[in-house]
Amino acid sequence: MLKDVTLGQYFPGSSLVHRMDPRVKLVFLFCFITALLMADRALTYAGVFLFLLSAVAVSRVKPKALLKGMRPMLFIIVFTAILNIFYTPGEPLVSFWILSISAEGIERAVFLTLRLMMLISATFMLTYTTSPIALSDALARLMSPLAKIRLPVHEFAMMMTIALRFIPTIIEETDKIMSAQKARGADFETGNLFRRAKALIPLLVPLFVSAFRRADDLAVAMECRCYRGGEGRTRLKQLRMTGEDALVFICGLLWLAGLTFAERLGWFDISFDRFGL
Repeated sequence: MLKDVTLGQYFPGSSLVHRMDPRVKLVFLFCFITALLMADRALTYAGVFLFLLSAVAVSRVKPKALLKGMRPMLFIIVFTAILNIFYTPGEPLVSFWILSISAEGIERAVFLTLRLMMLISATFMLTYTTSPIALSDALARLMSPLAKIRLPVHEFAMMMTIALRFIPTIIEETDKIMSAQKARGADFETGNLFRRAKALIPLLVPLFVSAFRRADDLAVAMECRCYRGGEGRTRLKQLRMTGEDALVFICGLLWLAGLTFAERLGWFDISFDRFGL
């Protein structure tokens, strides 16, 4: 299960999505999340899904990698769907004890499940196709106006990048500690939920020790290289938008904006109620 967590990993490539300016990809992610949160009808979800599917196809990222990364989130997705099925008010189709299933509950569960899955996939697409250094530069450039009011923009961007970069490292370290403790007789797979949670407690101490040791080593390495923050700091690769970036940005932004406005104006009036669900 731990090896299925792919958030923070970068898969090098030469596709259009890989070559895009990371600032454009960050703005795209923000616009995508906005359009997804405002979606409330089947056609709007279909339009947003088509946009995500096009990005996955152009990036040449295997859908298997996205599905594999989504496996650790499966419990949250299923739990959210079950809560919405049973606790959404509406005319009950099936009732037992204090629980009831309504058409509104099924519709809401389907919408929220799709929303969570597309939100997770879009976030994975950003980290899969953007290196941590490029992502840090993009965050710093986009938030640069905030530096005028003395906010630590560079430090915030660096913190976010280091956090993403160390997710795979910590997962690998956790897997090594679990394998070492299994070799010593530890059991993490049998028993009820509380017993499994209790068995994970011995993992926390060595994991925290290892994480703090890595953080200290990183801080010493940055100090040895005379790192003093973002003031006066230059970059090896300067971010420059090309005509290709501008064209893709305009087309994608028009697509998402069109979906959002069509949703708000009620042009997509097809919902699951039309199909008798």
